[in-house]
Amino acid sequence: MEQKQLCLQIAQDILDCVESDSNFLNTVITGVELLVYGYDPETKAQSSQWKHPSSPRPKKAWQVRSNIKVMLTVFFDSRGVVHHEYAPQGQTVTKEYYEGVLCCLCNAVRHKRPDLWAAKTWQLHHDNAPTYSSHLIQGFLAKHNIPLIRQAPYSPNMAPCDFWLFPKLKMPLKGTRFESREDITHNTTAQLTMIPQEAFQKCFQQWQDCWKKCVHYQGDYFEWGLGFQTSK
Repeated sequence: MEQKQLCLQIAQDILDCVESDSNFLNTVITGVELLVYGYDPETKAQSSQWKHPSSPRPKKAWQVRSNIKVMLTVFFDSRGVVHHEYAPQGQTVTKEYYEGVLCCLCNAVRHKRPDLWAAKTWQLHHDNAPTYSSHLIQGFLAKHNIPLIRQAPYSPNMAPCDFWLFPKLKMPLKGTRFESREDITHNTTAQLTMIPQEAFQKCFQQWQDCWKKCVHYQGDYFEWGLGFQTSK
């Protein structure tokens, strides 16, 4: 119950910010790390085949993810990708590593979003991983005056990276086999650059709809297929 109330409170607070400032969503930069595999099996829907009712059931080999993988960190806003980088092989997301990533993000904002940098209005959103909540990262954000948009705990359905970026980026790569880390990074970067600006804008509109949906359901977990519609 406490988590539901916190989720509801965060959603309502952000909606209040959006309603009081029409440019609020354009100042938010959200980011996350994700693993991209050398081979990720297709979903059941992707691998489905048409067949005649009397035809035998097609045989499919059991497939698993490849051991070859890379970790991608990507930050984006309503205009597109602001910064992305691939971690060195074997690197884990420590607070020291993430601090270095945030330094690169700051440089990217300064060069790619000079309006936000000059006005000092950009805000950061990431999830509640322990690394992000460490004193080192919190100190970095405070030192550079970077406000943080809160993410409701245990609510991946309300994080744009989870409900939008992951399927947008990973689905086209499923079922394709890459033999090296270089192949993975090349094709993943190509998928990132292919996403049009309109798609990022739509993502942030969906994010706003998520907050409305959370308020509608009073903090209960929800799925996109429940038929909820926001007012125009």
